[in-house]
Amino acid sequence: MNAVLQGEGYELVFADNGITGIAKALELLPDTILLDVMMPDMDGFEVCRQIRANPLLAEIPVVMVTALDDRESRLQGLRAGADDFLSKPIDSLEIKTRLQTITRLNRYRRLQDERRQVERLNQEIIDAYNAGIEAWSRALDLRDKETEGHSKRVTEMTVRIAEALGIAGDDLVQIWRGSLLHDIGKMGIPDAILHKPGPLTNEEWLVMQKHPTYAYDLLRPIHYLQPALDIPYCHHEKWDGSGYPRGLKGPEIPLAARIFALADVWDALRSDRPYRLGWPVERIREHIASLAGSHFDPALVPLFLQLVEETPESLVLHRYAPATLR
Repeated sequence: MNAVLQGEGYELVFADNGITGIAKALELLPDTILLDVMMPDMDGFEVCRQIRANPLLAEIPVVMVTALDDRESRLQGLRAGADDFLSKPIDSLEIKTRLQTITRLNRYRRLQDERRQVERLNQEIIDAYNAGIEAWSRALDLRDKETEGHSKRVTEMTVRIAEALGIAGDDLVQIWRGSLLHDIGKMGIPDAILHKPGPLTNEEWLVMQKHPTYAYDLLRPIHYLQPALDIPYCHHEKWDGSGYPRGLKGPEIPLAARIFALADVWDALRSDRPYRLGWPVERIREHIASLAGSHFDPALVPLFLQLVEETPESLVLHRYAPATLR
Protein backbone atom coordinates (compact mmCIF):
# COMPACT_ATOMS: atom_id res chain seq x y z
CA MET A 1 0.00 0.00 0.00
CA ASN A 2 2.84 2.35 0.87
CA ALA A 3 4.48 1.72 -2.50
CA VAL A 4 1.23 2.28 -4.37
CA LEU A 5 0.39 5.63 -2.71
CA GLN A 6 3.90 6.99 -2.25
CA GLY A 7 4.30 10.38 -3.90
CA GLU A 8 0.55 10.93 -4.21
CA GLY A 9 0.37 13.54 -1.46
CA TYR A 10 -0.98 11.23 1.24
CA GLU A 11 0.45 10.90 4.73
CA LEU A 12 0.04 7.25 5.62
CA VAL A 13 -0.19 5.99 9.20
CA PHE A 14 -0.29 2.22 9.83
CA ALA A 15 -1.69 0.17 12.71
CA ASP A 16 -0.94 -3.47 13.54
CA ASN A 17 -4.46 -4.29 14.70
CA GLY A 18 -7.95 -2.88 15.08
CA ILE A 19 -7.56 -1.61 18.64
CA THR A 20 -4.41 0.33 17.74
CA GLY A 21 -6.06 1.55 14.55
CA ILE A 22 -9.02 3.02 16.43
CA ALA A 23 -6.69 4.70 18.91
CA LYS A 24 -4.64 6.29 16.10
CA ALA A 25 -7.79 7.35 14.27
CA LEU A 26 -9.00 9.14 17.41
CA GLU A 27 -5.65 10.86 17.73
CA LEU A 28 -5.31 11.95 14.09
CA LEU A 29 -8.91 12.16 12.78
CA PRO A 30 -7.78 11.19 9.26
CA ASP A 31 -9.47 12.03 5.98
CA THR A 32 -9.98 8.33 5.14
CA ILE A 33 -9.55 4.99 6.88
CA LEU A 34 -8.37 1.96 4.87
CA LEU A 35 -9.42 -1.12 6.77
CA ASP A 36 -8.42 -4.73 6.12
CA VAL A 37 -11.08 -7.31 6.93
CA MET A 38 -8.66 -9.96 8.19
CA MET A 39 -6.89 -8.59 11.27
CA PRO A 40 -5.72 -10.04 14.61
CA ASP A 41 -7.87 -9.63 17.73
CA MET A 42 -10.75 -7.90 15.98
CA ASP A 43 -11.85 -8.28 12.36
CA GLY A 44 -12.43 -5.32 10.08
CA PHE A 45 -16.22 -5.53 10.37
CA GLU A 46 -16.10 -5.03 14.14
CA VAL A 47 -13.55 -2.23 13.82
CA CYS A 48 -15.83 -0.52 11.31
CA ARG A 49 -18.81 -0.86 13.68
CA GLN A 50 -16.81 0.71 16.52
CA ILE A 51 -15.68 3.54 14.25
CA ARG A 52 -19.27 4.28 13.28
CA ALA A 53 -20.36 4.16 16.94
CA ASN A 54 -17.80 6.80 17.95
CA PRO A 55 -19.06 10.38 17.43
CA LEU A 56 -15.55 11.62 16.67
CA LEU A 57 -14.99 9.05 13.93
CA ALA A 58 -18.49 8.35 12.66
CA GLU A 59 -18.27 10.66 9.61
CA ILE A 60 -14.82 9.54 8.40
CA PRO A 61 -15.05 7.47 5.19
CA VAL A 62 -14.06 3.81 5.63
CA VAL A 63 -12.77 1.75 2.71
CA MET A 64 -12.52 -1.97 3.41
CA VAL A 65 -9.68 -3.84 1.75
CA THR A 66 -10.09 -7.57 1.52
CA ALA A 67 -9.35 -10.64 -0.48
CA LEU A 68 -12.96 -11.66 0.05
CA ASP A 69 -15.01 -10.86 -3.01
CA ASP A 70 -18.25 -12.58 -2.19
CA ARG A 71 -21.60 -10.83 -1.91
CA GLU A 72 -22.16 -11.73 1.76
CA SER A 73 -18.89 -10.14 2.87
CA ARG A 74 -19.75 -6.89 1.09
CA LEU A 75 -23.23 -6.88 2.63
CA GLN A 76 -21.70 -7.45 6.05
CA GLY A 77 -19.32 -4.56 5.42
CA LEU A 78 -22.18 -2.29 4.39
CA ARG A 79 -24.10 -3.21 7.51
CA ALA A 80 -21.01 -2.38 9.55
CA GLY A 81 -20.89 1.07 7.91
CA ALA A 82 -18.25 0.76 5.18
CA ASP A 83 -18.37 3.36 2.40
CA ASP A 84 -16.46 1.45 -0.27
CA PHE A 85 -14.55 -1.80 -0.95
CA LEU A 86 -11.27 -2.72 -2.62
CA SER A 87 -10.41 -6.29 -3.43
CA LYS A 88 -6.95 -7.78 -3.29
CA PRO A 89 -4.77 -7.81 -5.27
CA ILE A 90 -4.90 -4.01 -5.21
CA ASP A 91 -5.06 -2.23 -8.54
CA SER A 92 -2.91 0.89 -8.15
CA LEU A 93 -4.95 3.05 -10.53
CA GLU A 94 -8.22 1.98 -8.90
CA ILE A 95 -7.12 2.74 -5.35
CA LYS A 96 -5.71 6.13 -6.36
CA THR A 97 -8.92 7.07 -8.13
CA ARG A 98 -11.16 5.83 -5.31
CA LEU A 99 -9.16 7.62 -2.62
CA GLN A 100 -9.05 10.88 -4.56
CA THR A 101 -12.83 10.82 -4.93
CA ILE A 102 -13.55 9.82 -1.33
CA THR A 103 -11.05 12.27 0.16
CA ARG A 104 -12.36 15.13 -1.95
CA LEU A 105 -15.95 14.40 -0.97
CA ASN A 106 -15.05 14.12 2.71
CA ARG A 107 -13.18 17.41 2.69
CA TYR A 108 -16.12 19.05 0.92
CA ARG A 109 -18.46 17.64 3.60
CA ARG A 110 -16.21 19.05 6.33
CA LEU A 111 -16.20 22.45 4.65
CA GLN A 112 -19.99 22.34 4.50
CA ASP A 113 -20.16 21.38 8.18
CA GLU A 114 -17.82 24.22 9.08
CA ARG A 115 -19.87 26.64 6.98
CA ARG A 116 -23.08 25.56 8.69
CA GLN A 117 -21.41 25.96 12.07
CA VAL A 118 -20.26 29.48 11.14
CA GLU A 119 -23.79 30.30 9.97
CA ARG A 120 -25.22 29.01 13.25
CA LEU A 121 -22.75 31.10 15.24
CA ASN A 122 -23.54 34.17 13.14
CA GLN A 123 -27.26 33.65 13.71
CA GLU A 124 -26.68 33.28 17.44
CA ILE A 125 -24.76 36.58 17.42
CA ILE A 126 -27.53 38.29 15.44
CA ASP A 127 -30.17 36.89 17.80
CA ALA A 128 -28.17 38.21 20.75
CA TYR A 129 -27.90 41.65 19.08
CA ASN A 130 -31.64 41.77 18.43
CA ALA A 131 -32.46 40.60 21.94
CA GLY A 132 -30.27 43.42 23.25
CA ILE A 133 -32.13 45.95 21.09
CA GLU A 134 -35.48 44.73 22.38
CA ALA A 135 -34.17 44.97 25.94
CA TRP A 136 -33.05 48.57 25.36
CA SER A 137 -36.49 49.37 23.95
CA ARG A 138 -38.26 47.86 26.95
CA ALA A 139 -35.94 49.74 29.31
CA LEU A 140 -36.87 53.03 27.63
CA ASP A 141 -40.56 52.23 27.97
CA LEU A 142 -40.09 51.38 31.64
CA ARG A 143 -38.41 54.73 32.17
CA ASP A 144 -41.46 56.53 30.79
CA LYS A 145 -44.64 54.77 31.97
CA GLU A 146 -46.80 57.23 30.05
CA THR A 147 -45.56 55.87 26.73
CA GLU A 148 -45.21 52.21 27.74
CA GLY A 149 -45.66 49.95 24.71
CA HIS A 150 -45.18 52.87 22.30
CA SER A 151 -41.94 51.51 20.81
CA LYS A 152 -43.48 48.12 20.15
CA ARG A 153 -46.59 49.58 18.53
CA VAL A 154 -44.82 52.03 16.25
CA THR A 155 -42.30 49.37 15.25
CA GLU A 156 -45.11 47.06 14.17
CA MET A 157 -46.80 49.78 12.15
CA THR A 158 -43.55 50.92 10.55
CA VAL A 159 -42.61 47.39 9.51
CA ARG A 160 -46.06 46.87 7.99
CA ILE A 161 -45.79 50.06 5.92
CA ALA A 162 -42.27 49.15 4.80
CA GLU A 163 -43.43 45.68 3.74
CA ALA A 164 -46.28 47.24 1.76
CA LEU A 165 -43.67 49.33 -0.07
CA GLY A 166 -41.74 46.18 -1.00
CA ILE A 167 -38.93 46.64 1.49
CA ALA A 168 -37.52 43.29 2.58
CA GLY A 169 -34.44 41.45 3.80
CA ASP A 170 -31.74 43.33 5.67
CA ASP A 171 -33.28 46.71 4.85
CA LEU A 172 -36.44 45.67 6.70
CA VAL A 173 -34.40 44.38 9.65
CA GLN A 174 -32.63 47.75 9.91
CA ILE A 175 -36.01 49.51 9.93
CA TRP A 176 -37.15 47.17 12.71
CA ARG A 177 -34.04 47.95 14.74
CA GLY A 178 -34.20 51.68 14.14
CA SER A 179 -37.88 51.80 15.08
CA LEU A 180 -37.30 50.05 18.40
CA LEU A 181 -34.44 52.43 19.18
CA HIS A 182 -36.03 55.63 17.87
CA ASP A 183 -36.17 57.33 21.27
CA ILE A 184 -32.94 56.00 22.75
CA GLY A 185 -31.52 59.53 22.65
CA LYS A 186 -34.00 60.51 25.35
CA MET A 187 -31.67 58.77 27.79
CA GLY A 188 -29.71 62.02 27.62
CA ILE A 189 -32.70 64.23 28.41
CA PRO A 190 -33.15 65.23 32.08
CA ASP A 191 -36.16 63.65 33.78
CA ALA A 192 -37.47 67.07 34.76
CA ILE A 193 -37.94 67.86 31.07
CA LEU A 194 -38.83 64.38 29.85
CA HIS A 195 -41.57 63.86 32.46
CA LYS A 196 -42.81 67.43 32.72
CA PRO A 197 -46.64 67.24 32.79
CA GLY A 198 -47.19 70.63 31.16
CA PRO A 199 -45.85 72.44 28.08
CA LEU A 200 -42.09 72.87 27.74
CA THR A 201 -40.45 76.29 27.83
CA ASN A 202 -38.44 77.41 24.80
CA GLU A 203 -35.21 76.51 26.61
CA GLU A 204 -36.55 73.09 27.59
CA TRP A 205 -37.76 72.45 24.06
CA LEU A 206 -34.28 73.15 22.72
CA VAL A 207 -32.92 70.53 25.10
CA MET A 208 -35.58 68.02 24.05
CA GLN A 209 -34.71 68.56 20.39
CA LYS A 210 -31.23 67.23 21.07
CA HIS A 211 -32.40 63.64 21.58
CA PRO A 212 -31.98 62.60 17.91
CA THR A 213 -28.40 63.86 18.00
CA TYR A 214 -27.81 62.00 21.26
CA ALA A 215 -29.15 58.86 19.57
CA TYR A 216 -26.78 59.34 16.63
CA ASP A 217 -23.78 59.86 18.90
CA LEU A 218 -24.71 56.81 20.98
CA LEU A 219 -25.39 54.38 18.13
CA ARG A 220 -22.92 55.46 15.44
CA PRO A 221 -19.88 53.75 17.04
CA ILE A 222 -21.80 50.43 17.10
CA HIS A 223 -20.98 48.97 13.69
CA TYR A 224 -23.98 46.68 13.24
CA LEU A 225 -26.41 49.49 14.18
CA GLN A 226 -25.03 52.08 11.75
CA PRO A 227 -27.50 51.04 8.99
CA ALA A 228 -30.36 51.51 11.49
CA LEU A 229 -29.50 55.14 12.33
CA ASP A 230 -31.92 56.79 9.88
CA ILE A 231 -34.93 56.50 12.16
CA PRO A 232 -33.36 57.47 15.53
CA TYR A 233 -31.56 60.40 13.89
CA CYS A 234 -34.16 61.66 11.40
CA HIS A 235 -37.63 60.75 12.65
CA HIS A 236 -38.41 64.36 13.64
CA GLU A 237 -37.49 65.83 10.26
CA LYS A 238 -40.45 67.20 8.28
CA TRP A 239 -41.17 67.14 4.56
CA ASP A 240 -41.19 70.96 4.34
CA GLY A 241 -37.82 71.30 6.10
CA SER A 242 -39.19 72.64 9.40
CA GLY A 243 -38.16 69.60 11.48
CA TYR A 244 -35.07 68.89 13.53
CA PRO A 245 -32.19 68.29 14.18
CA ARG A 246 -30.89 69.14 10.67
CA GLY A 247 -33.86 70.67 8.87
CA LEU A 248 -33.81 68.08 6.10
CA LYS A 249 -36.39 68.62 3.38
CA GLY A 250 -38.37 66.29 1.10
CA PRO A 251 -36.43 63.30 -0.23
CA GLU A 252 -33.37 64.41 1.73
CA ILE A 253 -35.09 62.69 4.65
CA PRO A 254 -34.31 58.95 4.59
CA LEU A 255 -37.28 56.84 3.51
CA ALA A 256 -37.22 54.81 6.74
CA ALA A 257 -37.61 58.00 8.79
CA ARG A 258 -40.45 59.25 6.55
CA ILE A 259 -42.29 55.97 7.05
CA PHE A 260 -41.68 55.97 10.78
CA ALA A 261 -42.92 59.56 11.25
CA LEU A 262 -46.43 58.51 10.22
CA ALA A 263 -46.59 55.61 12.66
CA ASP A 264 -45.05 57.73 15.44
CA VAL A 265 -47.58 60.56 15.16
CA TRP A 266 -50.49 58.12 14.79
CA ASP A 267 -49.60 56.26 17.98
CA ALA A 268 -48.82 59.43 19.93
CA LEU A 269 -52.22 60.95 19.10
CA ARG A 270 -54.04 57.67 19.66
CA SER A 271 -52.60 57.25 23.18
CA ASP A 272 -53.76 58.94 26.37
CA ARG A 273 -51.40 61.46 27.95
CA PRO A 274 -51.63 63.23 31.36
CA TYR A 275 -52.43 66.49 29.56
CA ARG A 276 -54.99 65.05 27.06
CA LEU A 277 -56.95 61.95 26.09
CA GLY A 278 -56.16 59.98 22.96
CA TRP A 279 -57.85 61.23 19.83
CA PRO A 280 -60.53 59.22 17.99
CA VAL A 281 -59.32 57.42 14.87
CA GLU A 282 -61.23 59.58 12.40
CA ARG A 283 -59.80 62.79 13.85
CA ILE A 284 -56.26 61.40 13.56
CA ARG A 285 -56.88 60.35 9.96
CA GLU A 286 -58.03 63.87 9.07
CA HIS A 287 -55.08 65.42 10.91
CA ILE A 288 -52.49 63.25 9.15
CA ALA A 289 -54.14 63.85 5.77
CA SER A 290 -53.96 67.60 6.39
CA LEU A 291 -50.21 67.39 7.01
CA ALA A 292 -49.37 65.64 3.72
CA GLY A 293 -46.72 67.75 2.01
CA SER A 294 -45.82 69.70 5.15
CA HIS A 295 -45.01 67.24 7.95
CA PHE A 296 -45.30 64.00 5.96
CA ASP A 297 -44.21 62.65 2.59
CA PRO A 298 -47.35 63.23 0.46
CA ALA A 299 -46.76 59.98 -1.46
CA LEU A 300 -46.79 57.91 1.74
CA VAL A 301 -49.86 59.38 3.44
CA PRO A 302 -52.51 57.67 1.24
CA LEU A 303 -50.80 54.28 1.65
CA PHE A 304 -50.57 54.71 5.41
CA LEU A 305 -54.22 55.72 5.76
CA GLN A 306 -55.28 52.80 3.57
CA LEU A 307 -53.32 50.34 5.72
CA VAL A 308 -54.83 51.78 8.89
CA GLU A 309 -58.31 51.47 7.42
CA GLU A 310 -57.73 47.87 6.28
CA THR A 311 -56.18 46.70 9.56
CA PRO A 312 -58.59 46.35 12.52
CA GLU A 313 -57.10 48.00 15.57
CA SER A 314 -57.31 44.73 17.53
CA LEU A 315 -54.90 43.16 15.04
CA VAL A 316 -52.32 45.94 14.92
CA LEU A 317 -49.97 44.09 17.26
CA HIS A 318 -50.30 40.58 15.79
CA ARG A 319 -46.57 40.62 15.12
CA TYR A 320 -43.87 43.23 14.96
CA ALA A 321 -40.64 41.47 13.96
CA PRO A 322 -39.84 41.15 10.23
CA ALA A 323 -40.11 37.61 8.86
CA THR A 324 -36.31 37.72 8.40
CA LEU A 325 -35.91 37.64 12.19
CA ARG A 326 -38.31 34.80 12.91
